Amino acid sequence: MTMCSTKWLFFILFFIFFITIRAQENLTGYWQPQVAASYKITGTYSHNFSVANRNYIFDDEEILLRVRQVDIAHFSTLKTRDNQSIALGIQYRFRKNFEDNGNELRLTQQYNITHKPFAVRFGHRVRSEQRITHSSTIHRFRYRFAMDFPLIGEKLDPGEPYFVGSFENLLSVAKQNSPQYDTRFSGQVGWQLDGGIKFQVGMEYRIEDYTASIPQHIVFLLTSAQISL
Repeated sequence: MTMCSTKWLFFILFFIFFITIRAQENLTGYWQPQVAASYKITGTYSHNFSVANRNYIFDDEEILLRVRQVDIAHFSTLKTRDNQSIALGIQYRFRKNFEDNGNELRLTQQYNITHKPFAVRFGHRVRSEQRITHSSTIHRFRYRFAMDFPLIGEKLDPGEPYFVGSFENLLSVAKQNSPQYDTRFSGQVGWQLDGGIKFQVGMEYRIEDYTASIPQHIVFLLTSAQISL
Protein backbone atom coordinates (compact mmCIF):
# COMPACT_ATOMS: atom_id res chain seq x y z
CA MET A 1 0.00 0.00 0.00
CA THR A 2 1.44 3.39 -0.96
CA MET A 3 1.89 6.23 1.50
CA CYS A 4 -0.87 8.30 -0.11
CA SER A 5 -3.44 5.48 -0.05
CA THR A 6 -2.59 4.69 3.60
CA LYS A 7 -3.30 8.28 4.61
CA TRP A 8 -6.61 8.37 2.75
CA LEU A 9 -7.65 5.00 4.24
CA PHE A 10 -7.25 6.23 7.81
CA PHE A 11 -9.00 9.53 7.14
CA ILE A 12 -11.96 7.69 5.56
CA LEU A 13 -12.18 5.17 8.42
CA PHE A 14 -12.11 7.92 11.02
CA PHE A 15 -14.82 9.84 9.14
CA ILE A 16 -17.01 6.71 9.04
CA PHE A 17 -16.63 6.20 12.80
CA PHE A 18 -17.58 9.82 13.44
CA ILE A 19 -20.72 9.60 11.30
CA THR A 20 -21.68 6.30 12.96
CA ILE A 21 -21.55 7.60 16.52
CA ARG A 22 -23.81 10.52 15.70
CA ALA A 23 -26.65 8.05 15.22
CA GLN A 24 -26.04 6.23 18.52
CA GLU A 25 -28.27 6.50 21.54
CA ASN A 26 -26.88 6.25 25.08
CA LEU A 27 -24.13 8.68 24.12
CA THR A 28 -21.88 10.74 26.40
CA GLY A 29 -19.42 13.38 25.21
CA TYR A 30 -16.32 14.70 26.98
CA TRP A 31 -13.65 17.30 26.39
CA GLN A 32 -10.29 16.22 27.81
CA PRO A 33 -7.35 18.64 27.76
CA GLN A 34 -3.97 17.33 28.90
CA VAL A 35 -0.51 18.73 29.59
CA ALA A 36 2.50 16.40 29.77
CA ALA A 37 6.22 16.87 30.34
CA SER A 38 8.96 14.31 29.78
CA TYR A 39 12.69 14.34 30.42
CA LYS A 40 15.56 11.87 30.11
CA ILE A 41 17.57 10.71 33.09
CA THR A 42 19.97 8.71 30.90
CA GLY A 43 20.01 7.74 27.24
CA THR A 44 17.66 4.82 27.93
CA TYR A 45 15.69 5.91 31.03
CA SER A 46 13.11 8.71 31.16
CA HIS A 47 10.24 10.14 33.22
CA ASN A 48 6.88 11.52 32.12
CA PHE A 49 4.42 13.56 34.18
CA SER A 50 0.92 14.53 33.02
CA VAL A 51 -2.22 16.29 34.23
CA ALA A 52 -5.57 15.72 32.49
CA ASN A 53 -8.99 17.23 33.10
CA ARG A 54 -12.14 15.44 31.88
CA ASN A 55 -15.27 17.56 31.38
CA TYR A 56 -18.80 16.66 30.32
CA ILE A 57 -19.94 18.39 27.14
CA PHE A 58 -22.91 16.11 26.31
CA ASP A 59 -24.82 13.83 28.69
CA ASP A 60 -28.39 12.47 28.72
CA GLU A 61 -29.17 14.42 25.55
CA GLU A 62 -28.15 17.66 27.28
CA ILE A 63 -25.32 19.99 26.27
CA LEU A 64 -23.36 21.18 29.28
CA LEU A 65 -19.86 21.88 30.59
CA ARG A 66 -19.12 20.23 33.93
CA VAL A 67 -15.94 18.79 35.42
CA ARG A 68 -15.97 15.02 35.91
CA GLN A 69 -12.46 14.29 37.16
CA VAL A 70 -8.80 15.31 37.28
CA ASP A 71 -5.99 12.80 36.64
CA ILE A 72 -2.36 13.14 37.72
CA ALA A 73 0.01 10.49 36.34
CA HIS A 74 3.68 9.54 36.27
CA PHE A 75 5.49 7.00 34.03
CA SER A 76 9.05 5.71 34.24
CA THR A 77 10.22 4.23 30.93
CA LEU A 78 13.27 2.10 30.18
CA LYS A 79 14.35 1.45 26.59
CA THR A 80 15.47 -2.16 26.24
CA ARG A 81 16.25 -1.78 22.53
CA ASP A 82 16.08 1.04 19.98
CA ASN A 83 12.44 0.19 19.22
CA GLN A 84 11.31 -1.46 22.47
CA SER A 85 10.62 -0.27 25.99
CA ILE A 86 9.06 -1.25 29.31
CA ALA A 87 7.39 1.16 31.71
CA LEU A 88 5.79 1.45 35.13
CA GLY A 89 3.12 4.02 35.86
CA ILE A 90 1.10 5.39 38.75
CA GLN A 91 -1.99 7.58 38.45
CA TYR A 92 -4.39 9.18 40.90
CA ARG A 93 -7.89 10.13 39.78
CA PHE A 94 -9.78 12.82 41.69
CA ARG A 95 -13.54 12.25 41.26
CA LYS A 96 -14.98 12.59 44.75
CA ASN A 97 -14.49 16.36 44.55
CA PHE A 98 -16.81 16.57 41.51
CA GLU A 99 -19.16 13.54 41.63
CA ASP A 100 -20.48 10.93 44.05
CA ASN A 101 -17.97 8.32 42.80
CA GLY A 102 -14.82 7.78 44.86
CA ASN A 103 -11.23 8.53 43.93
CA GLU A 104 -9.03 5.94 42.21
CA LEU A 105 -5.41 4.84 42.41
CA ARG A 106 -4.11 3.14 39.26
CA LEU A 107 -0.92 1.12 38.79
CA THR A 108 0.28 0.31 35.25
CA GLN A 109 2.80 -2.08 33.71
CA GLN A 110 3.60 -1.60 30.02
CA TYR A 111 5.53 -3.06 27.09
CA ASN A 112 5.86 -1.13 23.81
CA ILE A 113 7.42 -1.98 20.45
CA THR A 114 7.56 0.11 17.26
CA HIS A 115 8.82 -0.36 13.72
CA LYS A 116 9.09 2.08 10.84
CA PRO A 117 9.53 0.40 7.45
CA PHE A 118 8.88 3.62 5.51
CA ALA A 119 7.49 7.03 6.51
CA VAL A 120 4.76 5.35 8.58
CA ARG A 121 5.62 4.25 12.12
CA PHE A 122 3.64 1.34 13.60
CA GLY A 123 3.37 0.64 17.33
CA HIS A 124 2.11 -2.20 19.50
CA ARG A 125 1.46 -1.56 23.19
CA VAL A 126 0.44 -4.06 25.89
CA ARG A 127 -0.65 -2.87 29.33
CA SER A 128 -1.89 -4.40 32.56
CA GLU A 129 -3.51 -2.16 35.15
CA GLN A 130 -4.83 -2.36 38.68
CA ARG A 131 -7.61 0.17 39.29
CA ILE A 132 -7.93 0.47 43.08
CA THR A 133 -10.92 2.18 44.71
CA HIS A 134 -12.38 2.07 48.21
CA SER A 135 -14.87 -0.64 47.21
CA SER A 136 -12.95 -2.87 44.75
CA THR A 137 -9.87 -3.58 42.65
CA ILE A 138 -10.36 -3.97 38.90
CA HIS A 139 -7.68 -5.71 36.82
CA ARG A 140 -7.58 -4.44 33.27
CA PHE A 141 -5.64 -5.76 30.27
CA ARG A 142 -5.12 -3.59 27.19
CA TYR A 143 -3.71 -3.98 23.67
CA ARG A 144 -3.28 -0.99 21.36
CA PHE A 145 -2.20 -0.80 17.73
CA ALA A 146 -1.16 2.69 16.59
CA MET A 147 0.39 4.40 13.61
CA ASP A 148 1.63 7.90 12.88
CA PHE A 149 3.03 9.66 9.81
CA PRO A 150 3.76 13.19 8.52
CA LEU A 151 1.01 14.87 6.53
CA ILE A 152 3.49 16.78 4.38
CA GLY A 153 6.24 14.88 2.63
CA GLU A 154 8.00 11.78 3.92
CA LYS A 155 9.84 13.41 6.85
CA LEU A 156 8.44 15.44 9.74
CA ASP A 157 10.00 18.89 10.03
CA PRO A 158 9.35 21.46 12.81
CA GLY A 159 6.06 23.27 12.32
CA GLU A 160 4.58 20.61 10.00
CA PRO A 161 1.49 18.53 10.85
CA TYR A 162 1.33 14.78 11.44
CA PHE A 163 -1.45 12.23 12.02
CA VAL A 164 -1.76 9.70 14.87
CA GLY A 165 -4.39 6.95 14.76
CA SER A 166 -4.99 4.01 17.09
CA PHE A 167 -7.24 1.05 17.83
CA GLU A 168 -7.38 -0.48 21.32
CA ASN A 169 -9.16 -3.41 22.98
CA LEU A 170 -9.60 -3.70 26.75
CA LEU A 171 -10.68 -6.45 29.16
CA SER A 172 -11.64 -5.59 32.76
CA VAL A 173 -12.16 -8.26 35.46
CA ALA A 174 -13.04 -8.00 39.14
CA LYS A 175 -14.43 -10.22 41.89
CA GLN A 176 -18.19 -10.80 41.73
CA ASN A 177 -18.42 -8.88 38.44
CA SER A 178 -18.81 -10.13 34.89
CA PRO A 179 -15.89 -9.40 32.54
CA GLN A 180 -16.22 -6.12 30.66
CA TYR A 181 -14.98 -5.65 27.09
CA ASP A 182 -14.28 -2.20 25.67
CA THR A 183 -12.91 -0.93 22.38
CA ARG A 184 -11.54 2.46 21.34
CA PHE A 185 -10.77 4.25 18.07
CA SER A 186 -8.90 7.55 17.98
CA GLY A 187 -7.42 9.96 15.47
CA GLN A 188 -5.45 13.13 16.15
CA VAL A 189 -3.57 15.75 14.15
CA GLY A 190 -0.46 17.18 15.76
CA TRP A 191 2.24 19.76 15.16
CA GLN A 192 5.85 19.44 16.25
CA LEU A 193 7.06 22.89 17.24
CA ASP A 194 10.47 24.25 18.17
CA GLY A 195 11.74 23.71 21.69
CA GLY A 196 10.55 20.11 22.00
CA ILE A 197 6.85 21.04 22.09
CA LYS A 198 4.06 19.06 20.44
CA PHE A 199 0.41 20.09 20.22
CA GLN A 200 -2.32 17.58 19.28
CA VAL A 201 -6.08 17.79 18.72
CA GLY A 202 -8.49 15.05 17.71
CA MET A 203 -11.30 12.71 18.68
CA GLU A 204 -11.75 9.32 20.30
CA TYR A 205 -14.75 6.99 20.14
CA ARG A 206 -15.28 4.34 22.82
CA ILE A 207 -17.73 1.48 23.11
CA GLU A 208 -17.75 0.36 26.73
CA ASP A 209 -19.06 -3.07 27.78
CA TYR A 210 -19.95 -3.84 24.15
CA THR A 211 -21.19 -7.37 24.97
CA ALA A 212 -23.94 -5.93 27.21
CA SER A 213 -27.48 -5.46 26.00
CA ILE A 214 -27.04 -1.68 26.18
CA PRO A 215 -23.39 -0.72 25.67
CA GLN A 216 -22.18 2.78 26.49
CA HIS A 217 -21.06 5.00 23.61
CA ILE A 218 -18.57 7.76 24.48
CA VAL A 219 -16.99 10.49 22.37
CA PHE A 220 -13.93 12.50 23.44
CA LEU A 221 -12.66 15.80 22.11
CA LEU A 222 -8.93 15.57 22.85
CA THR A 223 -6.45 18.43 23.14
CA SER A 224 -2.94 18.00 24.48
CA ALA A 225 0.40 19.75 24.82
CA GLN A 226 3.57 17.66 25.25
CA ILE A 227 6.87 19.19 26.34
CA SER A 228 10.24 17.42 26.12
CA LEU A 229 12.68 18.93 28.60
